[in-house]
Amino acid sequence: MTTQAPASTEVELQIGGMTCASCAARIEKKLNRMDGVTATVNYATEKAKVNVTGAVEVAELIATVEATGYTAAVPRPAAPGPAEPDGHDEPADELAPLRQRLITALALAVPVIAMAMVPALQFDNWQWLSLTLAAPVVTYAAWPFHRAAWTNARHGAATMDTLVSLGTGAAFLWSLWALFFGHAGMPGMRHGFEFTIARSDGSSNIYLEAAAGVTAFILAGRYFEARSKRTAGAALKALLQLGAKDVTVLRGGTEVRVPVAELTVGELFVVRPGEKIATDGVVVEGASAVDASMLTGESVPVEVGVGDTVTGATVNAGGRLVVRAARVGADTQLARMAKLVEDAQSGKAAAQRLADRISAVFVPVVITLALATLGYWLGTGEGWTAAFTAAVAVLIIACPCALGLATPTALLVGTGRGAQLGVLIKGPEVLENTRRVDTVVLDKTGTVTTGRMTLLAVRTAEGVTEEEALRLAGAVEHASEHPIAAAVATAAAERLGTLPAVEGFENVPGLGV
Repeated sequence: MTTQAPASTEVELQIGGMTCASCAARIEKKLNRMDGVTATVNYATEKAKVNVTGAVEVAELIATVEATGYTAAVPRPAAPGPAEPDGHDEPADELAPLRQRLITALALAVPVIAMAMVPALQFDNWQWLSLTLAAPVVTYAAWPFHRAAWTNARHGAATMDTLVSLGTGAAFLWSLWALFFGHAGMPGMRHGFEFTIARSDGSSNIYLEAAAGVTAFILAGRYFEARSKRTAGAALKALLQLGAKDVTVLRGGTEVRVPVAELTVGELFVVRPGEKIATDGVVVEGASAVDASMLTGESVPVEVGVGDTVTGATVNAGGRLVVRAARVGADTQLARMAKLVEDAQSGKAAAQRLADRISAVFVPVVITLALATLGYWLGTGEGWTAAFTAAVAVLIIACPCALGLATPTALLVGTGRGAQLGVLIKGPEVLENTRRVDTVVLDKTGTVTTGRMTLLAVRTAEGVTEEEALRLAGAVEHASEHPIAAAVATAAAERLGTLPAVEGFENVPGLGV
């Protein structure tokens, strides 16, 4: 007797609240602890792909993510077709708060750093101006880091935000102590800048430039990362928007114009010359040439007739067609192409999995090192001032979180840019393996050409000149929309100028004019 393996289902979740790769690693770890669940969480795309075997409900998955301190929801399916021009740019709205904090941080941090690094700018009581400028940076601009650190602390976790919050907060609080209770607040205090290592009295030094500078630096990284993600996501949206928006459906013998979303399998729809084919189907009436270059890369249209299959988003370059819809919505070839791009952006390459594993243990190790540094300096009898200064230095140096950011962002942008250029990459591991490629095989000229044909030469029968043949052919082809006709007509117009008018023009499908 054989036991059938339980069927598995794939669930995709949109994750909110992640701020670094350590967050993704935590969520992934929590989900994988559930029975019958195998999950991968991608920080760059903010999505979790979960394979569920057994009776685990989606609500349980969402509850597990929320218990970890983040939000989760099932993403709404993106329907192929142009987006409505409602005037709202959602990605821009998402970037606006981050952009405002970055501008504030840069505008205030630059003078703070300049005064700390250039002794000539250190006028009497300059340190109090530095405090005034740095305070909004460490509080308002760095607030997302502090909020995330507190949220993670309540769940007993530490992420890159914990390092940023601890490092900048410790540097700022130490500076406050030095200004109000140490010697740093005295008029005439100077902050020397040397390339030598020497021990000094910590109560006479302030670290406002470190707190403000690190905040501005991390915010800049987060902002450019968000922009990269938006650009890559735009490739997927552009792919979906290649489809038609409206379609002319035959209902009761009458042509009715309806949105593509209302088209159902089995319905007949009309495609006029120059229109996009609304969805995948079979031609039941008419004959034409279809430009499928967006799918195949071939610039020459394909002749289709009754019984031939056509693909949604391709362009009817010839006569009128009546098509019976075979697939709609997420089942169409265009939607499957978009899914391929999305899966490529959501997957993980070997380098990314390694970076995630390292970043997951990086934060606890750094905090441990900072505490060990504090204990060592106290144990050697150097006092709280020197010990605390050394511990803060460890935290600040470890703040930038490029470790868990560079790899997923590079994969995201790489697959997104490929989609923009017409190259669909099946997965991140494929992109990663291209470094071992030594031979590239191309199956068609359309892959490496512009897709626009030009006339190369004219061959004539005896007694006919090239000019006469080109004048007659160019005049006839000028009335056709076929790409080959366009090449002949363009060449004739460029060489001969004005072309004669044509009477009785007729385009015979499959044969020409």
